[in-house]
Amino acid sequence: MSSRILHRSSSAPTVAPSDPVADTIGLLRPRTEAHPGLHAAAPWAVRFDAFDFVKIGCAVRGACWLVVEGREPLYLKEGDFYLLKSPGPHTLASSLTAMPQPGRELFESASQGVARIGAEADETNYVCMASLWFDEANAPLLLEILPSLVHLPATNPLIRHVAYITELLGIEVESRAVGRSLVLDHLAQIMFVQVLRAHVAQTDQPTGWLGALSDDGIGAALRAMHADVAHRWTLRELAAISHLSRSAFAAKFKKEVGVAPLEYLIQWRMSLARDALRRDTRSISELAFATGYESESAFSTAFRRVVGVSPREFRHGARRAASAASGFHPEAAVSA
Repeated sequence: MSSRILHRSSSAPTVAPSDPVADTIGLLRPRTEAHPGLHAAAPWAVRFDAFDFVKIGCAVRGACWLVVEGREPLYLKEGDFYLLKSPGPHTLASSLTAMPQPGRELFESASQGVARIGAEADETNYVCMASLWFDEANAPLLLEILPSLVHLPATNPLIRHVAYITELLGIEVESRAVGRSLVLDHLAQIMFVQVLRAHVAQTDQPTGWLGALSDDGIGAALRAMHADVAHRWTLRELAAISHLSRSAFAAKFKKEVGVAPLEYLIQWRMSLARDALRRDTRSISELAFATGYESESAFSTAFRRVVGVSPREFRHGARRAASAASGFHPEAAVSA
């Protein structure tokens, strides 16, 4: 649970440093899989199934094609990175005419962290890939603002930071050292964040709150809301932090983030609340106080408006889902 709802302030706070990206990814509860390195000799092609979340990859050695159904093929030069959001079936290939083989079967047959096509001596390509799964309830916080495809060419000056991570990821995938799974998980997440950073830096007008963070004014207001989610923020306070008039701040915030400032704050509070309710970490009255509401009833009204059910109904549903997932049924236990 984010530490941003541990306290409550009633007067204008002294805002501590905050990182909305870290806060959001913390709520997403990312799970990662660093796939075996794909070493291939031309001609080759590998087809992957549709995926609900995010895939990232790099053409570490050699160039190849990335073909996503419904899009024009993308030619990846050596050193290029890509990010796919909720992609349909997609293919990596040395040429557009090569016959693809199933990626799942290829990776299942991998040996010592390497999936190989053709003879090792003839290899022309090496592709590094990872998949990231997110908590479904909060996944829209990020997925709604990401483009379906991010392409970061090797010429991007920020890409060298990601290349270092990719090199480490490739080494770790092929190792059997103690703690390998933990290291791979962290490296894949670092790679993901670095790709996000590079994407924002190379985009003239990034979408949503992710892009707004680079704006000195709007970014400062976003960080302030995340740093003290329990404070009863007013439009005047947030505009002052951004060094704008209230009207100019409200208009600029909505243009860059997509929603009004106080609506963004409510949505973020409810994301934190859903996470706490699902994990059963505090009472509803405690949660109301921690997210800036004077009473449990005021919190419940806001929660129902955003989520569609009351906090108690949401918690009950989360408990039932957790019991079903674990195979434990309270009624059966009582009858036994």
